[in-house]
Amino acid sequence: MARDTIRPSDGGAGETAPVESRQRTVLVSLCSDILIWLPEVIAVAITGSATMFADVVKCGNELLATFFAYLVIRKMRKEGQYSYDFGMGKFETITRITTGAVMLVSLLIITFFTYNRLVHPEPLQEGAFLSIGLMFVVSIVDGYQWRKNSRIAQVDPSPIIESQVRLRRAKTFTDIAVLLALLLSFGLAGYPGIEYLDPLVSFVIIGFLLVAGFREISYSLPDLVDKTLEEEYQILILKELTARFDQFNAFYGVRSRRSGSHIYIEISVGFEPERKMGDVQDFIDSVKISIEKLIPGSIVSIVPTSE
Repeated sequence: MARDTIRPSDGGAGETAPVESRQRTVLVSLCSDILIWLPEVIAVAITGSATMFADVVKCGNELLATFFAYLVIRKMRKEGQYSYDFGMGKFETITRITTGAVMLVSLLIITFFTYNRLVHPEPLQEGAFLSIGLMFVVSIVDGYQWRKNSRIAQVDPSPIIESQVRLRRAKTFTDIAVLLALLLSFGLAGYPGIEYLDPLVSFVIIGFLLVAGFREISYSLPDLVDKTLEEEYQILILKELTARFDQFNAFYGVRSRRSGSHIYIEISVGFEPERKMGDVQDFIDSVKISIEKLIPGSIVSIVPTSE
Protein backbone atom coordinates (compact mmCIF):
# COMPACT_ATOMS: atom_id res chain seq x y z
CA MET A 1 0.00 0.00 0.00
CA ALA A 2 2.92 2.34 0.61
CA ARG A 3 3.57 2.46 -3.10
CA ASP A 4 0.18 4.10 -3.61
CA THR A 5 0.34 6.68 -0.84
CA ILE A 6 3.93 7.90 -1.09
CA ARG A 7 4.90 9.98 -4.08
CA PRO A 8 8.46 11.33 -3.91
CA SER A 9 7.88 14.06 -6.44
CA ASP A 10 5.23 15.79 -4.33
CA GLY A 11 7.02 18.62 -2.71
CA GLY A 12 10.40 17.06 -3.31
CA ALA A 13 13.26 18.19 -5.51
CA GLY A 14 11.09 17.90 -8.61
CA GLU A 15 8.85 20.70 -7.32
CA THR A 16 11.67 23.05 -6.29
CA ALA A 17 12.48 24.33 -9.78
CA PRO A 18 8.86 25.24 -10.69
CA VAL A 19 8.35 27.08 -7.39
CA GLU A 20 11.62 28.98 -7.84
CA SER A 21 10.55 29.89 -11.38
CA ARG A 22 7.20 31.21 -10.15
CA GLN A 23 8.88 33.19 -7.37
CA ARG A 24 11.32 34.77 -9.81
CA THR A 25 8.54 35.59 -12.29
CA VAL A 26 6.30 37.25 -9.69
CA LEU A 27 9.25 39.14 -8.16
CA VAL A 28 10.18 40.58 -11.57
CA SER A 29 6.54 41.60 -12.08
CA LEU A 30 6.46 43.24 -8.64
CA CYS A 31 9.65 45.23 -9.24
CA SER A 32 8.53 46.39 -12.68
CA ASP A 33 5.16 47.46 -11.23
CA ILE A 34 6.87 49.57 -8.57
CA LEU A 35 9.21 51.21 -11.09
CA ILE A 36 6.28 52.03 -13.37
CA TRP A 37 3.76 53.05 -10.72
CA LEU A 38 5.83 55.81 -9.12
CA PRO A 39 6.29 57.82 -12.36
CA GLU A 40 2.60 57.33 -13.14
CA VAL A 41 1.67 58.96 -9.81
CA ILE A 42 3.79 61.96 -10.77
CA ALA A 43 2.19 62.03 -14.23
CA VAL A 44 -1.30 62.20 -12.70
CA ALA A 45 -0.25 65.22 -10.65
CA ILE A 46 1.09 66.89 -13.82
CA THR A 47 -1.77 66.14 -16.21
CA GLY A 48 -4.82 65.92 -13.95
CA SER A 49 -6.05 63.12 -16.23
CA ALA A 50 -9.01 61.09 -14.96
CA THR A 51 -7.94 58.17 -17.15
CA MET A 52 -4.42 58.21 -15.75
CA PHE A 53 -5.79 58.47 -12.23
CA ALA A 54 -7.91 55.39 -12.92
CA ASP A 55 -4.85 53.56 -14.19
CA VAL A 56 -2.77 54.58 -11.16
CA VAL A 57 -5.41 53.38 -8.69
CA LYS A 58 -5.82 50.14 -10.63
CA CYS A 59 -2.07 49.56 -10.78
CA GLY A 60 -1.68 50.32 -7.08
CA ASN A 61 -4.20 47.65 -6.15
CA GLU A 62 -2.68 45.18 -8.61
CA LEU A 63 0.73 45.89 -7.12
CA LEU A 64 -0.66 44.92 -3.72
CA ALA A 65 -2.13 41.71 -5.16
CA THR A 66 1.20 40.84 -6.80
CA PHE A 67 2.93 41.42 -3.47
CA PHE A 68 0.52 38.95 -1.80
CA ALA A 69 1.25 36.43 -4.56
CA TYR A 70 4.98 36.80 -3.94
CA LEU A 71 4.52 36.19 -0.21
CA VAL A 72 2.55 33.00 -0.89
CA ILE A 73 5.20 31.65 -3.26
CA ARG A 74 7.95 32.41 -0.76
CA LYS A 75 6.00 30.46 1.85
CA MET A 76 5.63 27.57 -0.58
CA ARG A 77 9.36 27.51 -1.24
CA LYS A 78 10.35 27.70 2.43
CA GLU A 79 7.88 25.20 3.86
CA GLY A 80 7.48 22.93 0.85
CA GLN A 81 4.62 20.58 0.02
CA TYR A 82 5.34 18.25 2.97
CA SER A 83 3.90 20.80 5.42
CA TYR A 84 0.45 20.38 3.88
CA ASP A 85 -1.23 17.11 2.89
CA PHE A 86 -2.49 18.45 -0.42
CA GLY A 87 0.14 21.10 -1.11
CA MET A 88 -0.48 24.85 -0.87
CA GLY A 89 -3.03 25.22 -3.65
CA LYS A 90 -5.54 26.82 -1.27
CA PHE A 91 -3.07 29.64 -0.59
CA GLU A 92 -2.73 30.21 -4.33
CA THR A 93 -6.51 30.19 -4.75
CA ILE A 94 -6.96 32.72 -1.94
CA THR A 95 -4.40 34.93 -3.71
CA ARG A 96 -6.50 34.82 -6.87
CA ILE A 97 -9.58 35.86 -4.88
CA THR A 98 -7.57 38.69 -3.32
CA THR A 99 -6.51 39.83 -6.79
CA GLY A 100 -10.15 39.92 -7.88
CA ALA A 101 -11.22 41.74 -4.73
CA VAL A 102 -8.69 44.54 -5.10
CA MET A 103 -9.78 44.96 -8.73
CA LEU A 104 -13.35 45.50 -7.57
CA VAL A 105 -12.20 47.98 -4.90
CA SER A 106 -10.33 49.87 -7.62
CA LEU A 107 -13.51 49.93 -9.69
CA LEU A 108 -15.44 51.73 -6.97
CA ILE A 109 -12.74 54.36 -6.45
CA ILE A 110 -12.32 55.02 -10.16
CA THR A 111 -16.07 55.24 -10.77
CA PHE A 112 -16.43 57.90 -8.09
CA PHE A 113 -13.53 59.99 -9.43
CA THR A 114 -14.67 59.64 -13.06
CA TYR A 115 -18.21 60.73 -12.19
CA ASN A 116 -16.82 63.92 -10.61
CA ARG A 117 -14.75 64.65 -13.72
CA LEU A 118 -17.77 64.21 -15.96
CA VAL A 119 -19.78 66.61 -13.82
CA HIS A 120 -16.86 69.05 -13.61
CA PRO A 121 -14.74 68.48 -16.77
CA GLU A 122 -11.25 69.99 -16.93
CA PRO A 123 -8.77 70.13 -19.84
CA LEU A 124 -5.45 68.31 -19.51
CA GLN A 125 -2.48 70.29 -18.26
CA GLU A 126 0.43 71.20 -20.54
CA GLY A 127 2.59 68.35 -19.25
CA ALA A 128 0.37 65.71 -20.86
CA PHE A 129 2.92 64.98 -23.60
CA LEU A 130 5.34 63.68 -20.95
CA SER A 131 2.72 61.15 -19.86
CA ILE A 132 2.30 60.01 -23.47
CA GLY A 133 5.91 58.84 -23.56
CA LEU A 134 5.56 57.18 -20.18
CA MET A 135 2.42 55.25 -21.18
CA PHE A 136 4.08 54.13 -24.40
CA VAL A 137 6.90 52.56 -22.38
CA VAL A 138 4.48 51.11 -19.83
CA SER A 139 2.37 49.41 -22.52
CA ILE A 140 5.50 47.76 -23.96
CA VAL A 141 6.63 46.52 -20.53
CA ASP A 142 3.21 45.11 -19.61
CA GLY A 143 2.85 43.50 -23.03
CA TYR A 144 6.20 41.77 -22.58
CA GLN A 145 5.23 40.57 -19.10
CA TRP A 146 1.93 39.26 -20.49
CA ARG A 147 3.67 37.17 -23.17
CA LYS A 148 6.32 35.94 -20.75
CA ASN A 149 3.79 34.83 -18.11
CA SER A 150 1.67 33.17 -20.80
CA ARG A 151 4.62 31.01 -21.86
CA ILE A 152 5.31 30.04 -18.25
CA ALA A 153 1.62 29.18 -17.68
CA GLN A 154 1.71 26.78 -20.62
CA VAL A 155 4.71 24.91 -19.19
CA ASP A 156 3.97 25.17 -15.45
CA PRO A 157 0.33 26.19 -14.86
CA SER A 158 -0.74 27.34 -11.40
CA PRO A 159 -3.48 29.65 -10.03
CA ILE A 160 -0.96 32.41 -9.27
CA ILE A 161 0.68 32.38 -12.71
CA GLU A 162 -2.71 32.22 -14.46
CA SER A 163 -3.81 35.17 -12.33
CA GLN A 164 -0.71 37.07 -13.41
CA VAL A 165 -1.45 36.31 -17.07
CA ARG A 166 -4.95 37.78 -16.81
CA LEU A 167 -3.70 40.73 -14.80
CA ARG A 168 -0.96 41.56 -17.36
CA ARG A 169 -3.38 41.14 -20.26
CA ALA A 170 -5.82 43.59 -18.66
CA LYS A 171 -2.97 46.01 -17.90
CA THR A 172 -1.74 45.92 -21.50
CA PHE A 173 -5.14 46.79 -22.97
CA THR A 174 -5.82 49.50 -20.40
CA ASP A 175 -2.35 50.98 -21.01
CA ILE A 176 -3.21 51.27 -24.70
CA ALA A 177 -6.57 52.86 -23.84
CA VAL A 178 -4.87 55.43 -21.60
CA LEU A 179 -2.27 56.17 -24.28
CA LEU A 180 -4.94 56.74 -26.93
CA ALA A 181 -6.93 58.97 -24.57
CA LEU A 182 -3.90 61.13 -23.86
CA LEU A 183 -2.97 61.37 -27.56
CA LEU A 184 -6.47 62.42 -28.60
CA SER A 185 -7.02 64.77 -25.66
CA PHE A 186 -3.69 66.51 -26.21
CA GLY A 187 -3.83 66.52 -30.00
CA LEU A 188 -7.42 67.77 -30.24
CA ALA A 189 -7.17 70.31 -27.42
CA GLY A 190 -9.46 73.26 -28.05
CA TYR A 191 -12.18 71.33 -29.85
CA PRO A 192 -15.64 71.53 -28.23
CA GLY A 193 -16.38 68.67 -25.84
CA ILE A 194 -12.86 67.18 -26.01
CA GLU A 195 -12.52 67.63 -22.23
CA TYR A 196 -15.10 64.84 -21.80
CA LEU A 197 -13.00 62.31 -23.72
CA ASP A 198 -10.51 61.69 -20.91
CA PRO A 199 -13.05 60.72 -18.21
CA LEU A 200 -15.12 58.73 -20.72
CA VAL A 201 -12.13 56.56 -21.67
CA SER A 202 -11.66 55.74 -18.00
CA PHE A 203 -14.86 53.71 -18.31
CA VAL A 204 -12.84 51.30 -20.47
CA ILE A 205 -10.64 50.64 -17.43
CA ILE A 206 -13.74 50.24 -15.29
CA GLY A 207 -15.01 47.60 -17.71
CA PHE A 208 -11.72 45.67 -17.62
CA LEU A 209 -11.67 45.75 -13.83
CA LEU A 210 -15.26 44.58 -13.56
CA VAL A 211 -14.77 41.61 -15.89
CA ALA A 212 -11.34 40.64 -14.57
CA GLY A 213 -12.28 40.95 -10.90
CA PHE A 214 -15.46 38.93 -11.34
CA ARG A 215 -13.61 36.20 -13.25
CA GLU A 216 -10.86 35.90 -10.65
CA ILE A 217 -13.37 35.44 -7.82
CA SER A 218 -15.84 33.21 -9.70
CA TYR A 219 -13.07 30.92 -11.01
CA SER A 220 -11.43 30.56 -7.61
CA LEU A 221 -14.38 29.85 -5.32
CA PRO A 222 -15.11 26.34 -6.71
CA ASP A 223 -11.52 25.23 -6.03
CA LEU A 224 -11.64 26.75 -2.55
CA VAL A 225 -14.60 24.56 -1.57
CA ASP A 226 -13.26 21.46 -3.36
CA LYS A 227 -15.63 21.32 -6.32
CA THR A 228 -15.94 17.82 -7.78
CA LEU A 229 -14.11 16.81 -10.94
CA GLU A 230 -15.43 17.89 -14.32
CA GLU A 231 -17.82 15.40 -15.91
CA GLU A 232 -15.34 14.48 -18.65
CA TYR A 233 -12.78 13.40 -16.04
CA GLN A 234 -15.36 11.43 -14.08
CA ILE A 235 -16.32 9.59 -17.26
CA LEU A 236 -12.67 8.68 -17.90
CA ILE A 237 -12.36 7.25 -14.39
CA LEU A 238 -15.57 5.24 -14.72
CA LYS A 239 -14.41 3.84 -18.08
CA GLU A 240 -11.14 2.67 -16.52
CA LEU A 241 -12.97 0.99 -13.65
CA THR A 242 -15.56 -0.57 -15.95
CA ALA A 243 -12.80 -2.12 -18.04
CA ARG A 244 -11.63 -3.89 -14.83
CA PHE A 245 -15.06 -4.65 -13.33
CA ASP A 246 -14.08 -8.27 -12.66
CA GLN A 247 -11.13 -7.25 -10.44
CA PHE A 248 -13.20 -5.61 -7.65
CA ASN A 249 -16.69 -6.12 -6.27
CA ALA A 250 -17.81 -2.63 -5.12
CA PHE A 251 -17.36 1.02 -6.07
CA TYR A 252 -17.95 3.60 -3.32
CA GLY A 253 -17.23 6.85 -5.15
CA VAL A 254 -14.61 9.41 -6.15
CA ARG A 255 -13.40 12.44 -4.22
CA SER A 256 -11.06 15.10 -5.58
CA ARG A 257 -9.16 18.19 -4.51
CA ARG A 258 -7.27 20.74 -6.58
CA SER A 259 -3.98 22.14 -5.33
CA GLY A 260 -2.13 24.46 -7.66
CA SER A 261 -1.52 22.58 -10.90
CA HIS A 262 -2.30 19.19 -9.30
CA ILE A 263 -5.59 17.28 -9.00
CA TYR A 264 -5.68 14.83 -6.11
CA ILE A 265 -8.12 11.98 -6.83
CA GLU A 266 -9.24 9.42 -4.27
CA ILE A 267 -11.15 6.37 -5.55
CA SER A 268 -12.80 4.06 -3.01
CA VAL A 269 -13.41 0.44 -4.09
CA GLY A 270 -14.18 -2.83 -2.35
CA PHE A 271 -12.65 -6.31 -2.79
CA GLU A 272 -13.59 -9.84 -1.88
CA PRO A 273 -12.27 -10.73 1.63
CA GLU A 274 -10.34 -13.71 0.29
CA ARG A 275 -8.55 -11.62 -2.36
CA LYS A 276 -4.75 -11.70 -2.05
CA MET A 277 -3.11 -8.41 -1.11
CA GLY A 278 -0.66 -8.78 -3.98
CA ASP A 279 -3.53 -8.93 -6.48
CA VAL A 280 -5.14 -5.88 -4.87
CA GLN A 281 -1.89 -3.93 -5.14
CA ASP A 282 -1.51 -4.89 -8.82
CA PHE A 283 -5.01 -3.54 -9.45
CA ILE A 284 -4.17 -0.31 -7.57
CA ASP A 285 -0.95 0.23 -9.49
CA SER A 286 -2.59 -0.44 -12.85
CA VAL A 287 -5.54 1.92 -12.31
CA LYS A 288 -3.31 4.60 -10.79
CA ILE A 289 -0.89 4.67 -13.72
CA SER A 290 -3.68 4.57 -16.30
CA ILE A 291 -5.72 7.45 -14.82
CA GLU A 292 -2.67 9.64 -14.20
CA LYS A 293 -1.83 9.33 -17.89
CA LEU A 294 -5.37 10.25 -18.93
CA ILE A 295 -5.74 13.24 -16.57
CA PRO A 296 -2.73 15.63 -16.71
CA GLY A 297 -1.47 16.75 -13.30
CA SER A 298 -3.48 14.11 -11.44
CA ILE A 299 -2.25 12.23 -8.35
CA VAL A 300 -4.42 9.18 -7.83
CA SER A 301 -4.99 7.17 -4.65
CA ILE A 302 -6.98 3.92 -4.72
CA VAL A 303 -8.50 3.24 -1.28
CA PRO A 304 -9.64 -0.35 -0.55
CA THR A 305 -12.66 -0.12 1.76
CA SER A 306 -15.75 -1.98 2.81
CA GLU A 307 -18.10 1.00 2.92
